[in-house]
Amino acid sequence: MKTIEVVAAIIIKDGKVFATQRGYGEWKGWWEFPGGKTEPGESPQEALVREISEELDAEIEVGDLLETVEWDYPAFHLTMHCFICSLLSDSVHLNEHEASAWLTPETLHSVKWLPADEGLIPLIEKLL
Repeated sequence: MKTIEVVAAIIIKDGKVFATQRGYGEWKGWWEFPGGKTEPGESPQEALVREISEELDAEIEVGDLLETVEWDYPAFHLTMHCFICSLLSDSVHLNEHEASAWLTPETLHSVKWLPADEGLIPLIEKLL
């Protein structure tokens, strides 16, 4: 089975976490933490800064690794390195996603999470 290695930004601000809704592909409409694939020669942190710039026109500060998620989807195995991040400005623009939301502990379960991302919710609840 093919393995895809990605990074995800767990962007936290004022007791809320930032989530995005996929606007394309097989998982269109499902919610995830923004990020993407690591390119050859990039560190996970460098990939995350690049991906958030591309997807959200935003700059972030990458903090500690929260968790590395290993998940088997039907067509591939996903390795997702999830870092706690903060925005360097309040401006975000959705270039690839349908929608975004700042979720509170009370609203974390109100969206349909991608399976690999859903496992992070208990960890994030403790952070908020």
